[in-house]
Amino acid sequence: MTTRAVEAWTLEPLVAFVKEASARLVLVMTSAGQVMAQHGFSRALDVMSAAALGAAIMASTDEIARQLAQPPFAALNHQGERHGIFLGAVTTGRGKLVVLVVYDLDVSSFGLVQLFFEQLTAELRAASPKEGVSKQVLAADFERELSDSLNTLFGR
Repeated sequence: MTTRAVEAWTLEPLVAFVKEASARLVLVMTSAGQVMAQHGFSRALDVMSAAALGAAIMASTDEIARQLAQPPFAALNHQGERHGIFLGAVTTGRGKLVVLVVYDLDVSSFGLVQLFFEQLTAELRAASPKEGVSKQVLAADFERELSDSLNTLFGR
């Protein structure tokens, strides 16, 4: 399985997290669903779908928390028969990031993912460029940048 990053500072923390947590699939993205790094995905369509769904789930739970007059939920976990899905938020110098993790229950566990997610959070915070360095989200050459990012993520 390959690990790729659009933003180089996310790569080393992601590689370490995947190894330690025994994660099957991982996305690091902005809260808007813009993918910064990924592990384990082989098709661009899968990455884009997972990013859109993960960002939407986090936005929905943020709104539920707001309606309950409480801080946003830090993380969510869902488990099926064979797989678990973990979604967590990380505040970095580049803003809020969302991490989506899919793990096999016969190889990993919620506890392992949660434990190493805390380490991933610290490493992403330390590695992230400081505020004011962020790119414009919808640049004039958005289509080219999207194509370049997908090519980087899939090694094309």
